[in-house]
Amino acid sequence: MTITLRPGTTVMFTGDSITDLRRPVDEDETGCAYPLRVAGEWCFRHPDRPVTWLNTANAGDKVVDLETRWQTDVLDAHPDVVSILVGVNDMGWHTLDPDGYVIPVEEFQAGYDRLLAPLAAAGTQLILIEPFLLPIDGVVEAGVASVGPEERKEWRADLDPKIEAVHALAEKYDAHLIPADTMFAELAATTGPEYWSADGVHPTAAGHHALATAWLRLTT
Repeated sequence: MTITLRPGTTVMFTGDSITDLRRPVDEDETGCAYPLRVAGEWCFRHPDRPVTWLNTANAGDKVVDLETRWQTDVLDAHPDVVSILVGVNDMGWHTLDPDGYVIPVEEFQAGYDRLLAPLAAAGTQLILIEPFLLPIDGVVEAGVASVGPEERKEWRADLDPKIEAVHALAEKYDAHLIPADTMFAELAATTGPEYWSADGVHPTAAGHHALATAWLRLTT
């Protein structure tokens, strides 16, 4: 089944820097990431069906960070559709610091479940996007040490169970699922991963377009 965006529908995007991507602070704008591409393409296709597009993503957020602002940033807006991409910051890449805390998959899933439960109870339509990691060595972001294949291998071992947790939650709440990790792996097989992400985590323009295209396939 697809999601029908009727006139007056409110769509909320939220998550971490992949969704945030230089969104103006304290403004409910879609920024320049895939949400902007979704909104622009939708408005072009359907000028007769105006939709309100909101974005409350914050760079660096984990599931626990979303929880702290979930009421004010998401629930109080009473959105009809909520699209969530979170999980890469819950991955072990933040444990390059020897004092870093490894977030167990059970903790990740329980916190994510608490985000979804009130939305499902309100009848909100849900879109969950898999967190993803492309096999690229180098610097992930400012302040993070350069990493190589071994670190990436450890991160993948941590991320895969969390992707499975997102699948389980999508099934539990009858949410739409965008298999972004699988999608990027398939795309990278022909072009190389750098075409879709410069650092393995943050998409290029082509990567954001791929996410937007996958998102729009869920809507009518």
